[in-house]
Amino acid sequence: MINGISNVTQVNNVQNLRKTEGTAKASNDVDSISVSAEAKEMAEAYYLEQVAKETPDVRADRIAELKEKIKDPNYLNNAVINSAADKFLSAIGL
Repeated sequence: MINGISNVTQVNNVQNLRKTEGTAKASNDVDSISVSAEAKEMAEAYYLEQVAKETPDVRADRIAELKEKIKDPNYLNNAVINSAADKFLSAIGL
């Protein structure tokens, strides 16, 4: 004769209680993430590379406009040449 089958239920209740206590402790912890400076630099470099790939190398509309201006003999004068030289020097940081 087997007695005490109800004891098995009590053991299950204790096991279930331990599982819920463990779960409750885990949910009280706060998750966090940190990103290194190197990773931030790599992300920025990747972004800049993507922008550079999407940007066309040649602006055909500006080239056509400039070709038309150069055909005019009065366009190339000292003021235009000095302005272009100043813009070039400022673009390279001089």
